[in-house]
Amino acid sequence: MTSVRRWLLAGLLVLVPLAITLGVLNWIVATLDQTLLILPQSWHPDKLLGFHIPGFGVLLMLAIVLLMGAITSNFLGKQLVVWGNALLSRIPIVRSIYSSVKQVSDTLFSENGNAFRKALLVQWPREGVWTIGFLTGMPGGDVVNHLPGDYLSVYVPTTPNPTGGYFVMLKKSECVELKMSV
Repeated sequence: MTSVRRWLLAGLLVLVPLAITLGVLNWIVATLDQTLLILPQSWHPDKLLGFHIPGFGVLLMLAIVLLMGAITSNFLGKQLVVWGNALLSRIPIVRSIYSSVKQVSDTLFSENGNAFRKALLVQWPREGVWTIGFLTGMPGGDVVNHLPGDYLSVYVPTTPNPTGGYFVMLKKSECVELKMSV
């Protein structure tokens, strides 16, 4: 009986993550396929081909993202983004949501590519207590003028939810870069 129980548990350990992953991917593809609804009815791939092929919405979203990137990469596009940001920052509820999402995206998709790419061993929350943090960059703006010496901006995740955490500025000399993948 113990072998059957062990096999059942081993099977569940393999199949449950696989089933959840496939379910999430199916949901993502189905959701992105809904973007096809923005096209005129006569342009829908289902109408043109006569049958449904899942994933065309993924291609459409990829095309939209690439087009948006191309448009916003020139001077006029950058100016439109600045105006759009200024407009959204004036709308009370939208401002809170948009600024939070924008900060996260700016950090994750930063041009320098260093955000959360390096793990650091840091003393936090007090000297003598060590934890792992993630380098997010160097302090900027007016903050630099008030910090004596070289500092790093570090994100220290918390448990049980690692998306919550502390953003701290620590002396560069007190941070140990770890040789581990992030």
